[in-house]
Amino acid sequence: MTHEELKTKVEELEVLIKSGKDYAQAETQAQELLVDDTIANESELHCRILLALSQSLWQRGLAKDALPYAEQALTITEQIESKELQAQALGNIGNVYRLLSDYAKALECYNQALRCYEELGNKQSAAGVLSNIGIVYDYISDYPKALEYYTQALKINEETGNKSWQAINHSNIGILYGVISDLPKALQCFTCAQALYEELGNKKGMAEVNGNIGNVYFFLSDYTKALEYYAKSLMLMEELGNKRGVETCAGNLGMVYNKLSDYPKALEFYTKALVLCESLDNKSGIARHTGNIGLIYQNLFDYSKALEYYTKALEFDKELGNKKGIAIDLANIGLIYQNLLDYSKALEYYIKALVLNEELGTRGGVAKNIGDIGTVYYCLSDYPKALEYYKRALAIEEELGVKISIAINTGNIGLVYANEKYESYDAEKATEYLLQAISMLEEIGAKKEEYEFLKSLAELYEKQERWKDFAVHYKRYHELEKEVQSEESKKQAERLDYERKTAEREKRIAVERAESQARIEEQEKLLHNVLPPTIAERLLKKETFIADSYPSVSVLFMDLVGFTRIASIVPPKHLIYLLNSIFSAADNIMEQYGLEKIKTIGDAYMAVAGAPESQEDHAIRAASASIALLDRMNTLHINIPSELGDISWIESIGEIGVRIGIHSGEAIGGVIGDKKFSFDLWGDAVNTASRMESHGEAGKIHISEEFKHAVETVHAPSLRFIPRGDMEIKGKGMMKTYFLEKVSEP
Repeated sequence: MTHEELKTKVEELEVLIKSGKDYAQAETQAQELLVDDTIANESELHCRILLALSQSLWQRGLAKDALPYAEQALTITEQIESKELQAQALGNIGNVYRLLSDYAKALECYNQALRCYEELGNKQSAAGVLSNIGIVYDYISDYPKALEYYTQALKINEETGNKSWQAINHSNIGILYGVISDLPKALQCFTCAQALYEELGNKKGMAEVNGNIGNVYFFLSDYTKALEYYAKSLMLMEELGNKRGVETCAGNLGMVYNKLSDYPKALEFYTKALVLCESLDNKSGIARHTGNIGLIYQNLFDYSKALEYYTKALEFDKELGNKKGIAIDLANIGLIYQNLLDYSKALEYYIKALVLNEELGTRGGVAKNIGDIGTVYYCLSDYPKALEYYKRALAIEEELGVKISIAINTGNIGLVYANEKYESYDAEKATEYLLQAISMLEEIGAKKEEYEFLKSLAELYEKQERWKDFAVHYKRYHELEKEVQSEESKKQAERLDYERKTAEREKRIAVERAESQARIEEQEKLLHNVLPPTIAERLLKKETFIADSYPSVSVLFMDLVGFTRIASIVPPKHLIYLLNSIFSAADNIMEQYGLEKIKTIGDAYMAVAGAPESQEDHAIRAASASIALLDRMNTLHINIPSELGDISWIESIGEIGVRIGIHSGEAIGGVIGDKKFSFDLWGDAVNTASRMESHGEAGKIHISEEFKHAVETVHAPSLRFIPRGDMEIKGKGMMKTYFLEKVSEP
């Protein structure tokens, strides 16, 4: 492969990976390029292939597989002293370590990449690295740091006028505000991102932002709005044919239906997402949705099934080295044992998850695990321990600023103080904590959690015989409970309406797809009718340039004798019917002996044995076909339909004779045309076979000496060769040729 050819291939590979359409194909192409002989002398292109391959692998969750390629690319960049490629390699390695939950190494690589880009003055790429650093801080729950880096990236992108990256930065900042429960700011950021994507006409970005807005409404428990935005996102992703996006949308819809307690529907969407991940070979997605299915079975109180799925998810995450995922799986398994009242097992798994989150520095995960451990101790009536863990969880959540978690831990502390079995029972403290929790939950709109704590507070007032306070809070509890239940009923009705609309949309899409599939099938059928099957399949697989060499084939030509005279006598409709009958008979014989019809040119017919499918016995196939063809032409009787008109011309044309010529040799074949395809052959074998036919005689099969030798390699006692002697062949000079005949039976 020349330098330019290799460069073109690498550029095509990079475009394919950027599109995200087919990672498996990209990885196959990359591996093929890596074993090309010319790669050893093309260090820069070698490096770019390695970077592309590692990027494809980590994007579908195969971080362990991606790491060696990224590190090899980095070594090459140090040898060729390319800062730009070095920065790309460091960024790739950072992405791999981020996926492997090794956040310290990820930050180290990102910071090195950032320094390279700053030295190069490449502000745009530097902004991309700043965003990735922000993501790492987001993962480890250092939200102020994450916000700082996201904001730096946004500032650079605003300076450079890169609206696409501005939209990404606004989305990242919006997600961050969503995590810390500042939902108005989150919506504000997503609205900015949406406006930018609409201005750019970026449908993929619009789809992702709709999904993010859906997440906000999900956190607000406005499931109708969440479904609306998730549906918009899904429609755009399906329109784009973006399987990864469809998978995300399916997962989000599963999440909503889970909250609506429509577990069959939730299971349907989670399963759809899982199947898509399997088709994309997205291992991290497979692990995530396996865990989601476990959650459904947990909500259905089928704890054995839930445990089965959580354990599978844990195995997947361990295989991937995804420590963050492992920590989530361990906590989920702990919750199952808690529900089964096996508190020692629950503690075991919660502690394992806690140790892992502490190792990773994911403080949000640490806070959740500590809170879960507090709940186990509460169930075990170890109230001092429960209080200790709830307070530890609260301290971390207050540092992180996650409002709903702060409220829940505050309320849990209130529940401990409100329990008369606790030796340090303190109604005053219990009231203080419960009121704080209720106030925060009211502020963020978490009504279900709010009414649960209102009930506990009302019960506390009842024990104290504080009847006025009891009445106020008990009434508020009932009002809120009724409101939540009413909202649930409303949401259920709206969900049914949404399903009806979705079913109508899916029906419409199904009809359109069926019509489209019918057109595609018709096109494929047509393609198979006009091209050899293997060539048609290659075109359908998007092979854009087909050119092959065939070292040994046998080419057959047949021509009608005196056709010019016949054409001048026979009316057009009758002539076409005549030719169609003759060539259809020839087609049947070619199919019988395994030859491929290439084309007809006027009254000439061309076929080949040994291409495009290789055939070692191509010569004997061509010989047998030519004998059968001559016999058929000699006995062919054509009945012209009376509806075509007067056939009195038949008497004047006499017998229709044919000449056949065959030659064996090399040829090249390929597809020409970009709209109307045709498979054709070229080369000396074709030209010589044509000369054999034109220099032949009516009712005979004229062959070359090369074809005779090819036939003689196979024992064919039913054939004989009649020497014609040396003769001048136009364009070839003197050639020894023969007539091929069938040996008469005794």
